Amino acid sequence: MKPRLGVNIDHIATLRQARGEGYPSLVDAAHIVLDAGADQITIHLREDRRHIQDYDVPAIKLVTQKFGVPLNLEMGANDEILEIALESKPEWICLVPEKREELTTEGGLNLLDDNVFKKIRICCTKLKAGIENVKISLFVESNMEILQKAKELPIDAVEIHTGDYARAFNSQDDLDIYLEDFAKAAKYMEENKIGFHAGHGLTDKSVIPLVEQGYFVEYNIGHWIICQSVFKGLDKTVASLKKNLTKGK
Repeated sequence: MKPRLGVNIDHIATLRQARGEGYPSLVDAAHIVLDAGADQITIHLREDRRHIQDYDVPAIKLVTQKFGVPLNLEMGANDEILEIALESKPEWICLVPEKREELTTEGGLNLLDDNVFKKIRICCTKLKAGIENVKISLFVESNMEILQKAKELPIDAVEIHTGDYARAFNSQDDLDIYLEDFAKAAKYMEENKIGFHAGHGLTDKSVIPLVEQGYFVEYNIGHWIICQSVFKGLDKTVASLKKNLTKGK
């Protein structure tokens, strides 16, 4: 089975918020992305609202409902964002760490920290109780100790932080250590019947070794897609990337 492509459209909202205008339209972007073959839409409602706004969540949910595909809402374990999630009822929720001063998410959830683990457990429990059939993923590092802690939580998948791998690829460094880690992590997740997703920093080129490896069942990619679409168009960029995901095992 070929991996799913989730397209993160946060940075369409970044352009909109830069000038405070009503354009570019996230709804239009979601339509284009799904028409081009994406399997789901991903958005991250951050506490600081630097790109996606509260009103975007139900608006994009309507588009994904129209296409019959999931909305994947990325969020921190924040009470205010939790209430929005409970109201909008996305099919998938990916819990991520957040720091206000970061440019982008810098790494995975540190589940080895007792306070973080307890906070994530409480959030997962509330989401599962409040949204019928919701699926939850955790954005984590490919670290066996962390993955063992993740297994203790009521989750459906982990999304592996691929930022370090992506930087190594761009620098033409040796990728073996990353690919070996991903293989080991994938085996552990499969044994425990937990989905294995990937995201952060990936491009049409850096995703290929991962697709060839055949372990990840879903990729969530955003920044590169939006940047490349400036030159190639959003529809062509998504369609081309989707084709790359068919090159694996």
